[in-house]
Amino acid sequence: MNPRLRLLLTVVAAVQAVLSIGFTMQVPAITGLWPFPGTTALSFTFIASIFGAAAASTLWCVWINDPASVAGVALDYVVIFAPAVLFALAVNSAEANTIPFAIASVVSVAFGVWLLTQSWGKRYRDLDPTPRPILIAFVVFVGALIIAGGALVLKTPGIMPWQITPDLSVLFGAMFLGAAVYFAYGLYKRYWSNAGGQLAGFLVYDLFLIVPFFQRFGTISDTLRVSLTIYTAVVTLSALLALYYLFIHGPTRILRPTR
Repeated sequence: MNPRLRLLLTVVAAVQAVLSIGFTMQVPAITGLWPFPGTTALSFTFIASIFGAAAASTLWCVWINDPASVAGVALDYVVIFAPAVLFALAVNSAEANTIPFAIASVVSVAFGVWLLTQSWGKRYRDLDPTPRPILIAFVVFVGALIIAGGALVLKTPGIMPWQITPDLSVLFGAMFLGAAVYFAYGLYKRYWSNAGGQLAGFLVYDLFLIVPFFQRFGTISDTLRVSLTIYTAVVTLSALLALYYLFIHGPTRILRPTR
């Protein structure tokens, strides 16, 4: 990987990590950047999990030093932020000044497109295949993310296991659809160089949400209990899958011996 690209990705991941921590701790200087009213503490945790997942996936590309692995991350940027630009412009008002958010989304789309020019079509350095259980899991993830993401974009209530506003429903749906494209790319390019980054991102996402989800079982309403049960099962099982292949399974673990 070009050293300048590697440095740039490291800086981007660091910024994403800072934003993730800031949204988790609800630091006013960070949450003040989010223009959409009605964002609850759990919604901020969800947003933090997205930034954390992005940082983990980006750092994976830096860790393995393979520019081809960046393509999936780049697609994620484009699919999430392109509709976010249009949506932010559509809902801009005196109550919610979304123009800065729209500008940041435009920059993110441009960055994603540029990353695609740096990574698309490049040959992978490591041609180790993605283990079959992960491919099967990715098929499930893609299907679930498309269904849930599409429903959220259509503002269908009860998809998320907590109350969200219609505006947040659309944005969170776009995030789900972006993740679906990322995992679908892992099915298209079936190399561990791809899958490792996707699992690393999913693991961080899971770790942000799993404790708050379990804590909600004692207080959640019956109307949201089904979605909470399904969502909790998904984050638990995907975390176990990621932990096994990233840290235990010999041929794929991060700290495996150099060949």
